[in-house]
Amino acid sequence: MRADARKNHDHLLAVAGAVITEQGVDASLRDIARKAGVGLATLLRHFPTREALLDALLRTRFDELTAMAGELETSSSPEDALVAWLRDCVACTHEYRGVVALMTAALEDSESALHASCVTMRAAGTRLLARAQDAGAARTDLDGTDLFALVAALAWLGDQPALTPRADHLFEVVTSAILTRA
Repeated sequence: MRADARKNHDHLLAVAGAVITEQGVDASLRDIARKAGVGLATLLRHFPTREALLDALLRTRFDELTAMAGELETSSSPEDALVAWLRDCVACTHEYRGVVALMTAALEDSESALHASCVTMRAAGTRLLARAQDAGAARTDLDGTDLFALVAALAWLGDQPALTPRADHLFEVVTSAILTRA
């Protein structure tokens, strides 16, 4: 990609990130383009669909979560690694209101732009869960799909203003239900 095209691409991503953080994943693409100082056609040339834009925004964060899981596997106890990764995963979903529904749908749709990054992220969490289970630190009746559903449920709490004050407490309740040595 040419330097000027990369600069425009990065600018569009930065503006889109700010708008989506403020308005959620259903923010108007036209509004994003206007705030970036470009036409809608320019935005669509870089990101032909909403999912392509969201994939570009989320892929980096999902890759960070995947890398974090790998680091935690070697640097932390199985239960600490799982809890730290869960906390960061839930925090990631709070960056963009409404992203959990898209992530859940993308896991089932192999044609989705978000599919590969969501599958990779879920696999990273599954490895941490399996490690904790092998160490006797986590319930064995859970799998990666269950873990992802719990992340989605905890993320949903953050989208509910009346429940947000209880989110940390409920995170602790959920993690203590997952861990056998809590």
